[in-house]
Formats: sequence, C-alpha cells, structure tokens
Amino acid sequence: MRIAFFVNSVERETAGYTTTTLALTASQRGHSVIYVEPGDFILRPDDSLAVSGVVLPSASYRTSDKLYAALQGASAQKKIFAVGDIDILFLRNDPSLDASERPWAANAGIMFGRLAAQHGVMVVNDPDGLAQAQNKLYLQAFPALVRPATLISRSIAEIRAFIDDQPKGCIVKPLQGSGGKNVFHIATPDDSNLNQIFEAASGDGYLIAQTYIPEAKAGDVRLFLLNGRPLERDGSYAAFRRVPAKGDVRSNIHAAGTARKVKVTNQMLALAETVRPKLVQDGMFLVGLDIVGDKLLEINVFTPGGLTRLAAMYKADFSASVIDILEEKLALRQAYGMAISNARLSTL
Repeated sequence: MRIAFFVNSVERETAGYTTTTLALTASQRGHSVIYVEPGDFILRPDDSLAVSGVVLPSASYRTSDKLYAALQGASAQKKIFAVGDIDILFLRNDPSLDASERPWAANAGIMFGRLAAQHGVMVVNDPDGLAQAQNKLYLQAFPALVRPATLISRSIAEIRAFIDDQPKGCIVKPLQGSGGKNVFHIATPDDSNLNQIFEAASGDGYLIAQTYIPEAKAGDVRLFLLNGRPLERDGSYAAFRRVPAKGDVRSNIHAAGTARKVKVTNQMLALAETVRPKLVQDGMFLVGLDIVGDKLLEINVFTPGGLTRLAAMYKADFSASVIDILEEKLALRQAYGMAISNARLSTL
C-alpha cells in the first residue's frame, strides 16, 4: 500500500517522533511512504485532486534515525500523485503550530482530507471528526463525569469568580494550543500574578479555567487508544506517566517533563470505555488520553506522541499494531469499496 503522512513540516520532523516510527514500520513491511505538507494539495479545474509528496527512498531501514536521515537527504524528492494513487492518508499535523504564522495551513489537512475521502482514500483520523476537535472545547462533548469542573470564557470577572469557588486551586490555559504553552496553576484567588497570568494566557483568545486535581503533582498518564480501545501489545499497554519538572505544573515532554512506566488501572480503563462510543462515532482511529486521577484533562486526536518512547520502555512494538489495523482496514475497503464509510472504516 501507499501511505501518506500529513505533517506540519517535513523539515521539522525528528527521528523520535511517533510519525517517524509509524513510517519506519510501514516501510519495513514493504509499503510505499510519502510525506505531505499543508501546501501540497492541488485541486484542478476538472475537480481531480492531486498531491505533491516527499517520497521516502526505498531502502531497508533498521532504525528511525536511518529513515529520518533518508527523509531529509537529497534522494528524498517530491513527486506529484493523483490522490487516488494513495491508499491511506494519515493526518498527523498539529493545527495550533500553524495558527499564528500560517493560519491558511492550520485546517488544510481537514479540508483536503475531506476531499481525499470523497475520492476514495482512507483518511485517519476522520477529517469530519477532527473538525469537531480543533481546540480543547472538544473535551466538553464527553460525559461530565470524566471531566474536571471547567469554565470557558474571556471574561476576567467570570474567571475570578470561578477561581473563588475552587478550594484546591485552579488551572488556567488557552482554549487553543499545545505543548503546555501558557498553562498556569493558581493556588489561591489572592495570587498576586493573576493579572499577568490572564494577560499571557488570553492572548490567543478564550481561556479555560479548570479545578485543580491534587494528583496532578505526580504528573498525568498518557494512554493511547486504537479504534477506541486501549492499545495493548505483548502484555503491555501503550501508556506512560508524564512527570513534571520540579517547580513546573506542566507534565508535557516538550516542557521538560519526563516519561516513566505506569500501571494502567481499572479506573483508567473504565474512563477509556466511557469515552469510547463518541471517539468511535467521530472516527478517531489513534488518540491519546491525558488522565489525572479519574478525570480526563485532554484528548489528543491530532498528533498523540510517545510511541517511540513506549517501544523502548516496554520492549513492545506498538507501531506494528497500528500498521496491522491499517492493513486490515485497507483490505476491507478493497473488498467492500465505498459501501463502508470513511468514518466507519476509521473505527472498525
């Protein structure tokens, strides 16, 4: 099969990214791999859709480092494909990274992913589902019992009143964004830096204020779901605890958090089962749940990362499970054609 990975920028990919690990596994299976960026789609006057992708040179790659070097090398050249020549389009971009400097690029994957699906390409995660999840407001569509008490507003007066009602403190962060940027812990309503925090966090629009969960001091747990079920291989779940750096409320790896093994509890599995129906309905093929205690802090549906780290941590090739399922889905598509919708295929 030919699988295209849609990313923000080929140049900014790294050997440690989950996308690279997935590409390595696909390549080792003998599949053709290309990388696509936001500016690479071409919709022609006859309504045919084409894409200009960076072709991964055909070779026997043993490590992600070798594949990454080849992807960045001179032999990796762009080629134009009719979209119908692509079997799977895997949307792996983070829209928030393009929102400020390249706003035209932020939604390109969703827009052209929809067109690709209409042309018969299997697109994961489903672009219609991703359109609902372009910011952290997506979490509010899930049952209230899995979410911490939350206020979303640009009114400083409303946010102050919410903070007053939170005896354990509050987390304030932008509605849009990723990587732990502008996430603040407010311990008491009398915090002397409140005005500066509001100014910093509200620069990109709406604010989220969430009640603080004390268990967050030990970090959160990233649990991967594949087709709505916890991703498991060789007796291990694809999950790790993200522990914040000393003095930092953020546990994001990009914000100096560290990853450690974690025991997946029945409570975590029950939480995953609670959110599974909607994730399945929305065509969310691969997602990452960020869990603290018995609550979900976020659902990462665009670029859940960590499979490379998890493979080393548990000696389990979780990426192989992802490619296994994609191969099965493609076989179903080829057997039944368009009788099975793209969203349905995303979660079979």
